[in-house]
Amino acid sequence: ENTLTWSDSNQIDIVVRNLISNALKFTPQNGMITIAARERDNLWEVAIRDTGVGMDKITVKNLFEKNSNITTYGTDNEKGTGLGLSLCKEMVEKNGGSIWVESALRKGSCFFFTLPKREKSYSKAV
Repeated sequence: ENTLTWSDSNQIDIVVRNLISNALKFTPQNGMITIAARERDNLWEVAIRDTGVGMDKITVKNLFEKNSNITTYGTDNEKGTGLGLSLCKEMVEKNGGSIWVESALRKGSCFFFTLPKREKSYSKAV
């Protein structure tokens, strides 16, 4: 209820939808996906965790690289474009946050992103 942030709600909606869509795509039937947010000093940290197929360290390292177009198939052989995560990175960063992933093969992945908290008060325009 009090998780207020200073960001473009449409862009952050796209980020969350894409991360959830990826979690669904790479989590086998009967797997689990959890979403959490926690307060950190002057920002919020959002985590989307799955019990899916996970990624190796090389894939994780290259996942958010600028010209990286990693396309993989989901658990039901769905094919992605490889553009979603680079767009997520761009939108999160344009909103003053950062994005990263922790993953282990056959254990799942957790995508994190941060956004600045809404300031308690705003100065009036002159």
